[in-house]
Amino acid sequence: MSELPIVALMYDFDRTLCTKDMQDYSFIPSLGMTESEFWETTNTLWKSEHMDSVLAYMYSMVKLSRDKGIPLRRETLVEMGRNVELFNGVAQWFDRMTAFALEQGVQLEHYVISSGMKEIIEGTPISRCFKSIFACEFLYDENGGAVWAKTDVNYTNKTQFVYRINKGVLDVSNDLDLNRSMPDDSKRVPFTNMIYIGDGLSDVPCMKMMKAYGGYSIAVYQKRDSKVEELLKKDRVDFIFPADYSEGTDLDLTVKNIIKKMAISDVLTAENMRQHLLINSEFGIRNSE
Repeated sequence: MSELPIVALMYDFDRTLCTKDMQDYSFIPSLGMTESEFWETTNTLWKSEHMDSVLAYMYSMVKLSRDKGIPLRRETLVEMGRNVELFNGVAQWFDRMTAFALEQGVQLEHYVISSGMKEIIEGTPISRCFKSIFACEFLYDENGGAVWAKTDVNYTNKTQFVYRINKGVLDVSNDLDLNRSMPDDSKRVPFTNMIYIGDGLSDVPCMKMMKAYGGYSIAVYQKRDSKVEELLKKDRVDFIFPADYSEGTDLDLTVKNIIKKMAISDVLTAENMRQHLLINSEFGIRNSE
């Protein structure tokens, strides 16, 4: 573990780092369907069957691929990640922010918490930048075909992964350590050292979590509208910005300022702890005399 304080930058993916739902770029066209046809099929399923909406789209991916005689394989989905269109500046964002944080004396870690497909994200050129990718994933049979949902990241259980980052329990199969009681001062990444970036209502549980525990939340948008403005008006998010990650944008400057504030706070906390330890040590020596 690094001796430097750790700051976690957490991101949704669809419409946050890329311009639309990741299935829209390659997967849906491979079925010979339009985006509206696929999502209408999925939405009809989850409403009629009262399903989790994320499980409904994953089931639709498997069923429609099977119906059309197109094997749905991990390597195919990963390859589709190459066609994902990232927002302006995203490709350079992670290395630049990591270097900036080091200049401030903190270690920056990047995480994805997405209801999209982990396999597709792994195929994007930015996948190397993330310490962990928490996203939906398929279980594959002995022939390599997708058969079942291995991991389902829906809009409310996203907060589970914030807790995993907080405690440093990144293995999604490790629920024992995740639920084990742990003193705040032993948690790997304090909530106060967290920033969550998302695009809308699906990210509200994580955004509210940041507000409640002293972290920061940012909503990004392609086109400013009443929905994103409502997030700010109702105090569900700290900031709203266009989804432009280029150097010098308001998003870029604000995240840097948040990192600087967190770095200063960590320095002051460390000094406070140092002084308390020193005083307690001196008090113990005087009493022994």
